[in-house]
Amino acid sequence: MSAEPTIEIAKLLVKELFSRLGIKEAPAVSMPDGQTLQVTLTIEDPKTLIGERGQTLFEIQHLLRAMLRKKLQQDPPRVFLDINDYRKSKEEYLRDAARLAADEAVLLSKPRELEAMSAADRRIVHMELAQRSDVASESIGEGEERRVVIKPRAS
Repeated sequence: MSAEPTIEIAKLLVKELFSRLGIKEAPAVSMPDGQTLQVTLTIEDPKTLIGERGQTLFEIQHLLRAMLRKKLQQDPPRVFLDINDYRKSKEEYLRDAARLAADEAVLLSKPRELEAMSAADRRIVHMELAQRSDVASESIGEGEERRVVIKPRAS
């Protein structure tokens, strides 16, 4: 199925879902790369839809993908939902935190351990640090306590 019918179906599903959730604002729906459905929404009180640490936002994103799978009767595109730029801001924060922790690890010549975070957040940190030759990063711990450790590389 090409991107055009998919985007039209997605727009209808997104509109219906948010309408049922009592959201009057219209979400913007696009598929700029033809593979990822981007849904962005700006509302007055986003806390309910974002939830603690973005959990509700990710659950709504998962629900949207499941609805698309059922409607399209095939594997749907990846769905990226952002409400009030929460994910964009969080990604910037994680990248900044990763760079700062890496700088500290190099400066102090000892490992820096970041707070526990989701797999998606750890991935952002690892990707940011993969560009650096002076540090290495690894995930340690189990379950919800899994975190990133940043170590200076030997020169």
